[in-house]
Amino acid sequence: MKRSATLLALIAALACGCRAASFRTDAADDHPWQKILGAIGISEGSGAQADILIAGPESKADLAAVAEHHIVIIEGTGAAAQGLGISPKPEPVSVRQICDVHGPKMQIIWEQGVEVPAVTLPAGFEVFAREKWKGIPVLAGKRMPHGAILWIATSPGASGFERYPYLLHALVDLGLPMPAQSTGIWAFFDSSYRIRADVDYLARRWRQAGIGALHVAAWHNVEPDPVQDEFLKRLIAACHRNAILVYAWIELPHVSEKFWADHPEWREKTAVGQDAQLDWRKLMNLQNPDCRKAVASQIGGLLQRFDWDGVNVAELYFESLEGASNPARFTPMNDDVRREFKEIAGFDPKLLFEPGSAYAAAMHPQALRKFLDYRAVLASRMQAEWLDVIDRSKAQKPYLDVVLTHIDDRFEPDIRDALGADVARSLPLIRAHRSTLLVEDPATLWSLGPERYAKLAEKYRELTPDRSQIAVDINVVDRYQDVYPTKKQTGVELFELVHQAAVSFSRVALYFENSIEKQDLKLLPAAASTAIVQAAGPDGLDVVASEPTRIAWQGPVEVDGKPWPLQSRSFVLAPCGKHRLTPGVEPPAVRIADFNGQVQSSIALKDSVELAYSTRSRAIAVLASPVMAIEVDGQPFPVSPSVLLPAGQHLVTFKR
Repeated sequence: MKRSATLLALIAALACGCRAASFRTDAADDHPWQKILGAIGISEGSGAQADILIAGPESKADLAAVAEHHIVIIEGTGAAAQGLGISPKPEPVSVRQICDVHGPKMQIIWEQGVEVPAVTLPAGFEVFAREKWKGIPVLAGKRMPHGAILWIATSPGASGFERYPYLLHALVDLGLPMPAQSTGIWAFFDSSYRIRADVDYLARRWRQAGIGALHVAAWHNVEPDPVQDEFLKRLIAACHRNAILVYAWIELPHVSEKFWADHPEWREKTAVGQDAQLDWRKLMNLQNPDCRKAVASQIGGLLQRFDWDGVNVAELYFESLEGASNPARFTPMNDDVRREFKEIAGFDPKLLFEPGSAYAAAMHPQALRKFLDYRAVLASRMQAEWLDVIDRSKAQKPYLDVVLTHIDDRFEPDIRDALGADVARSLPLIRAHRSTLLVEDPATLWSLGPERYAKLAEKYRELTPDRSQIAVDINVVDRYQDVYPTKKQTGVELFELVHQAAVSFSRVALYFENSIEKQDLKLLPAAASTAIVQAAGPDGLDVVASEPTRIAWQGPVEVDGKPWPLQSRSFVLAPCGKHRLTPGVEPPAVRIADFNGQVQSSIALKDSVELAYSTRSRAIAVLASPVMAIEVDGQPFPVSPSVLLPAGQHLVTFKR
C-alpha cells in the first residue's frame, strides 16, 4: 500500500520520539486506558490521528493494517485477536498469579482469579508475562517495522493496574515514545548500606530518572567521621555534576547514634519511664536547654561542613502512631516537659498513665485532652525553634532552601493526638521562613489508590491557596494491608500515583530512591510530568508546562522562533509556560546539556548565550560545549563543566 506524505511524517516523528502520542478505543472500555496511558502523559485522541488503538475482543477494525503504522493493543481472545493469528485453545485456565519478565522476582497476585483460554501465538511474538503455574501467555507483543501489536489476555481492570503492572514497560519495549519528562522529582537517600557505591553511577541514574533534588540522611554525618564524610562529599559533588541539588535530611529529635550513646542524661523518656528508642530513631530531649544548645551546635557544624543546597527538617513531632493508648511508646515524658506542663495545668502528666490516679486518662479524659493540646503546641514551638537554627546557618549560606516534612492530619485527624502533629499550626511557620511544606501521607492511606492525592490537595487548599508552598511525599514501600496485585507500588500503579500527585501538588518526593524498582526508573520522569505536548504542523510541537520539562528531540531546535541553547543529544529542556518547538538551522554558540533553575528567557548571540533565570536554591548548569568565560549580572564567575550559580533572579552569560 502506498503511504501518504502525512503518514511518513508521522512515522518519522514517532521513530525519533519528538511528538506526542494519543490513543483511541474501538469496542473497548476507555476508562482504564485513560488512567494507564494518562499516567505517562498520553491523552485520548480521535479518528485515524491517534497513534495507539485499543481494540476490544470484538473490534471490527483491520488491525493488521493499523499495526503497520500504529501501536495496536488487543484485549482478550475474541475475533479481533484471532484475526491476527492469536488462536485460543479449548481448555480454559484460571489465572490468579502471573510472572512478568520486567519484574521476575516481583509477586504479582490478582485479587480475583479469571478464567482465560490458553493461546497459540503467531511467529515473532515476545511473551512479556505468563500465568505462574502453567506458563500460559497473558501478555505478549510484536514489534513491526513502523508499528507494534500488544495482546493482553483480559481487560486491564477498572483502575488500570489490577492485573498487568508492567503493561507500560511492554509498550515501551515495543517502541512507545514518551511525550515529556519531568526533571524536578525529589527523592530521599540513606547511605547506611551503600557507602561503597559508585557515586557517579548513582547520580547519573538518578538524573536520568528525573530526580532534581536528593534529600540525604544527614544524621550519619552529625559528628565528623573521615569515611562517612568523604563519601558524602563525593556524593554531593557527583550530584552537582549531574544538576541534582542535595538537601540535608534531619530527623530530630533523633540526632545520631553517637549523640545518643554519649548523652544518656538527655534521652527522651516514654510514659513508662523508658529511654525513647523507638524503631530506628533514638529520641533526645530537645526541651532541655543544655541538650538543645549542644544539638544546635552539632547541626550548625553539619550544615557548614558540607556543600548543601537545602535542609529538610523532617517529622519533628512526637511518638507514636498509637498515641496515648500505648504508654510504652508515648512521648514526650522527660523531666523538662513534665515540669513545664505541671506549671501550666497543675498536675504531672505522668499521672495520666498511673492506674488509680485521679488524673488517669481512662477516668479523666479532660486531663488527657489538656496534655494532648499542650503537646501539639509544643511540637509547633519546636519546629519554630529549629527553623530559626537553620536560618542562622543561612547567614553563611543564604542560598539554603528549607523544607518541613510533616505527616498529614487533614484526612487522619487522629494523627494530631497521636503525634502532636498539627499542620495548620505549621503553615504560618512555612510562610514566615519562605519554606516548602512536604506532606507525608500516613500509612493508613497507602492502600486507597491514586485518587487520594487529588482529595488530599483539596484539603490543603482549604488552608492555603498557594500551591507552590506544598509538596507531597509518596512512600514506595511494602504495605501492611492486603493489596493487589503487588505489595509495593510498582509499574502502572506507581506511575498513576506519581502522576496524580504531580497534577495535585507543586512537587513530588519519593521515599526512597532505593525502594523504587529498577525497571520503573525509565518511565518515572514521564509519570511525574504534567506537561501537555501536541503536534504543531508536520515537524513542530506545542508544549504547555508548569516546570522545566525534557522533550525528546534530535538536531537544532528553536523555541518560539529563536535558537534554544538548553539541549542535550536526546532532549530539549523546555521552559515553563506555553511554547512552540520547531527545527532550528544550526546549534547556538554554547549548548547547555542540563539546567535545574527556571529559565525566564534566553538569547543566543554569535559567540555567547544569555540566560535569565530564577531559583530558590542555587542553579546548576551542565555545559555541553566548552566556554571561555562566564558572567553573572555582568560580573566574572568561575568556569567549570558544572556551574553552581547563585540563588534568586540573575542573568548569566556564557561566552565561547
